[in-house]
Amino acid sequence: MTSPQTATGTFTQAQLGTITLIGWSGEHPDGGCDVAFLLVYSLGDGTDGPAAGEAVMRVALDRSGLPVGSGPVYAAETPGLPVKLLVQAGQAVLTLPHFTAQYPAPPEWLAAAEQRGEVHTMFATRPWPEGTPGRPVSEELLRSFAADAEVIMTSAHCVLPVRSLG
Repeated sequence: MTSPQTATGTFTQAQLGTITLIGWSGEHPDGGCDVAFLLVYSLGDGTDGPAAGEAVMRVALDRSGLPVGSGPVYAAETPGLPVKLLVQAGQAVLTLPHFTAQYPAPPEWLAAAEQRGEVHTMFATRPWPEGTPGRPVSEELLRSFAADAEVIMTSAHCVLPVRSLG
């Protein structure tokens, strides 16, 4: 097993494991239109196990300019940030230097993203094997992970402008 210290050097995509996106939309405290949220996480199925995958995710985020455990980075105000979100044909495609992932977005998420022109994104370093693609995720299960104080504090947060090809 690779130790977390090894992750500070080079790493492979295989060590990150399966990167997954899940989104939801909801009310914003300002009372305006709904906000689109996107949670980015690993299933913890990387080649060197969940602990190494968590360390590798921290390194990948840091190298992408997304500090773990701090306030949100506003991509529109951060020139050169290598984190992009493309929303096209019902899909959200998130690209970072170390991985790309897609999310087949429901209509209400797409509407919120379009109306606000931005998506609030949380990059969890803690793996979440319960969020396996293709299996239904209840609102309670999503909330138990995404609203967990430790998950929030060990994540990177970024507000990404919505981009499209058209």
